[in-house]
Amino acid sequence: MNLNFPTGTKIAYALTGSFCTFEQTLEQMEVLVAKGAQVIPIMSETAYSTDTRFGNAREFHERIKRICYCEIIHTIVGAEPIGPKKMADVLIVAPCTGNTLAKLANSITDTCVTMAVKSHIRNSRPVILCVSTNDALAGSAKNIGKLMSTKHYYFVPMRQDDYAEKPTSLVADFSLIPETIIHALNNKQLQPVLF
Repeated sequence: MNLNFPTGTKIAYALTGSFCTFEQTLEQMEVLVAKGAQVIPIMSETAYSTDTRFGNAREFHERIKRICYCEIIHTIVGAEPIGPKKMADVLIVAPCTGNTLAKLANSITDTCVTMAVKSHIRNSRPVILCVSTNDALAGSAKNIGKLMSTKHYYFVPMRQDDYAEKPTSLVADFSLIPETIIHALNNKQLQPVLF
């Protein structure tokens, strides 16, 4: 499969607070840009403002701006025009936490990422979720199931990351983000979803 994007493809790329996956997600941002996509970065308020043992927020901002050549959307007001202005062909949430899954499954719009999704999906354009949560096979399972059966939502294929120590945890294979996007742009779910 040709994984280069048509010239002018615009990808809204939203990060939520699974900080342990930020290195993987920034690598995929770079891959998407190298493959010809224009990437519009979005960070949840928590992801944008929190320093953790995985990195300093300001350093992540600078890296993302260098990769994408634009400012980061990090407020509800900034995210709202994504749909009305048709700013993106596809939107991905990577990483997508259990908290964000719950909000999307129940139409709660109280962060810039959930606003970005709500605004984007109103145009019947694809939304891709790149799950990273310790309760995917517990409390978040019903939300994953609900979103899997909702039109215009697609998932980056995922697996149990540590079945012995964290038996309810799932994490997406971030390296499959480009292929998942190509499929979603053609209204298809990359398979298998669970491996």
